[in-house]
Formats: sequence, C-alpha cells, structure tokens
Amino acid sequence: MRLTALLPLLAAVPLFAFPAVATASPGCFDASVPLTVEEQRLTATMPAGGPAVGPELVRLAGLDPLVAGVKHDLCAARTPRRAERVVTQAGDRLWRTAVDRAQGRRPDLGTLDRFDDRPLYWARLQLSSAIRQWAPASPSQRTSLLTAFDRGSRGLDDVRFPLGKTRRVMVSGFDPFQLDGSGVRISNPAGASALQLDGRVLDTPSGPAVVQAVSFPVVWGYFDEGIVEAAYGSALSDRARRPDVLITISQGRPGRFDIERWAGAWRGGFPDNNNVSVTGGVPPAAGWPQPDVQFIETTLPYQRMLAAPAGAYPVNFNQSFCVWPDSAHPGAGTPVCRSDAPAAGEIAASGGGGNYLSKET
Repeated sequence: MRLTALLPLLAAVPLFAFPAVATASPGCFDASVPLTVEEQRLTATMPAGGPAVGPELVRLAGLDPLVAGVKHDLCAARTPRRAERVVTQAGDRLWRTAVDRAQGRRPDLGTLDRFDDRPLYWARLQLSSAIRQWAPASPSQRTSLLTAFDRGSRGLDDVRFPLGKTRRVMVSGFDPFQLDGSGVRISNPAGASALQLDGRVLDTPSGPAVVQAVSFPVVWGYFDEGIVEAAYGSALSDRARRPDVLITISQGRPGRFDIERWAGAWRGGFPDNNNVSVTGGVPPAAGWPQPDVQFIETTLPYQRMLAAPAGAYPVNFNQSFCVWPDSAHPGAGTPVCRSDAPAAGEIAASGGGGNYLSKET
C-alpha cells in the first residue's frame, strides 16, 4: 500500500523541552572510526554549494539542541551501561519529539514545515555517527549502543496498544532514499505519514481505532538482522494487545494512491542507502517463523477503499506481478509479468510495486 498524501488528524501527547547544554568534548569521539555511507552524507551540500543539507535541515527544525545535548551526555558517560541508558533515552526522545513536531504539538521547534520527515532522518544520522565514534566503546559495545538507539528513534520501543475492545492498527513507513547527488534533499511521504499517524485515535464505524507507527531503514543489512520481524513480530506476540491490522506504506508513483495486491519474495538489487545491492530470494530472519511462499496477497478491504471518495489522488488497485520464466533458475532470463494470480511453483521476480525493501515488509 502506498501513500502520497498525508492525513490531518488530531491527538494529544505531553510536550518536552530541550534544556541548555554544554558543547560535547571533542576528545570523546574517535574520528578514525569509519562512518557508514549513509552517515558520510551528513557533509553533502547541494551542487550549487551552501551549508551541508542534513545538518541544516536539523537546525531549521529546531532539533539541533537535542542532538548537541545527547552528544554532551554521551561524553559525560563513564561506563557502557551509562552510555546505553543515554542512547536508549535519546532514541525514544528523538522519535517522540519528531512525532510531536509533525502533529503540531511543538510549534516552538524551528521554521521548517511540520510535515517534513527529513529532520528526523538527519538527526538520527548525526547521533548514530556520534555513537559509532564514541571513543570509550569497543566494537561490540558500539553495535549494542547503535541498536538500542536505532530501535527507539524508529518508534519500535514506542508501540503500546491498549487493552480492551479498541481496534489496533500498526503502520510502517520508510526513511528517505536515493540520496546521492542533488537527491540529498529528498523526503519520503511514507516516513512523513508514519509521523503523522503515530498515536492517533481514529473514529471508525466500528468504534475507535488506535494507530501505532514505526519507520524502517532503507538498508538491506537491517532487514537481514530482522528489524521488520522485531517490529511486527513483537507486536503480534502480545496476544492481549496484538494489532488487528498491519499496513505497510511506501513511496509510490506520483499523483496516485496504489493498493498493491501482490508482494513478491525477491530482492531486485537496487542499491540501498549504503549503496549496497542485493539480488536473490528474500532470506528468512533468524528466530522468526515465516511462511515458505513466493507471493503474499493483500487482505486490505480494497473494494471498499476503491469505492470510497478518493480526494486529491485517484486510488488504483495494482494487480501486477512478475515471475521468472524458468522456476529452476530464478534470476535468469526476462521476468514474465501478468495481472491474474501467481501459479503454484512460480518463483517471484517482483510484486506490484517492484522488488525493493518496501515489498519485503
């Protein structure tokens, strides 16, 4: 399912203020520790010059005091346990602040449009690069700290559904991608949608529905480590509060809203945000039981969605999918694309929206 328009809804969550903080000591970061390709883009400017785009977006959104404060607290941490507490709280705080800003509860934060998802993305990279280069940590400690921070900053630790008969909806969005060159300023409506929807209580004909959202990275390695299963699986494992609906949202074709019928279990090789390409079948994530299927069909009520007023964007039911011509040799030859239904034994080459990370969710 793809979203190219944002939903203006209402909610109320407590506000947080940023205290004044001291500048982080430069000696607590080791610049010799290599950053990821994604983090290295923090220095990227537009072709015409000017300030680095990512940090400038963080500044314009008023998130730079939060970033500076976390760096200061990290430098003040004397033990890995204390550092873990700092980065865990930082991840949760960054996500909560980004949601509050997006939903209009932080008008004090900067001048950038509140529907802009980019400040969260770039602030996360500023802090992940600082954690990666935190001098006192060993490589294994850095990995643990980065995981703790990343989970919180993506909303994975913030998924809390109520008990009772309230309906529960879990939504996932994505980071910006295709960032090289002038694309460094790009946004992602799926990530913006996650920020707009998180924590909302929607009125439906069947009663109130609570929405909880997460935002996924556009990095194959995170998927190999099971970040999607950690998000969805943890929510589904809580049988007293498990979501009634899971909806994945990703950036789609301009000017329309696509409901995609089929998702295929194939990685098409398009580079991720670390410029890594992966081609082949979708591997199972360790520790999470998964069906051995090539295609998954949506169970969204697409007929009612198609019949509902479309607003500014026409709603399209995308039934296309592609299979490899020789099931014994997937990846060889030219995919055969159709719009009926996959047959038993056919190997997926792509779903309705292609074969990138959004299909894998």
